[in-house]
Amino acid sequence: MTGSELHQLLLEKWGRSYDVQLRRTQGKVFVQVMWRYLEQASFPMTELEYQEHLDAIATYIKGWGAGQQITDYVQNTKERPRLGKAVSIPVELGGRASEWMVENF
Repeated sequence: MTGSELHQLLLEKWGRSYDVQLRRTQGKVFVQVMWRYLEQASFPMTELEYQEHLDAIATYIKGWGAGQQITDYVQNTKERPRLGKAVSIPVELGGRASEWMVENF
């Protein structure tokens, strides 16, 4: 998965360029689709910064081998990002989980 593919996935599902963040909590990793989006006047990133950010997120997703997991979750969820409520996608890291737990993202 590339940053452009991630962006396209968000646009196809929700019609907006939502912010995406990585979160680690209680030994689990989540990809979170936040409620802020590029098309908002108050969005804190330029289009180039947003694309670079998605590229960085996609690098992690690809490294985890989780591209299909993320795609399937987004395509099948009935959730939608809304003010104060992100869509949290759990990432199955499998046996390699300990490799990623020491990494700060």
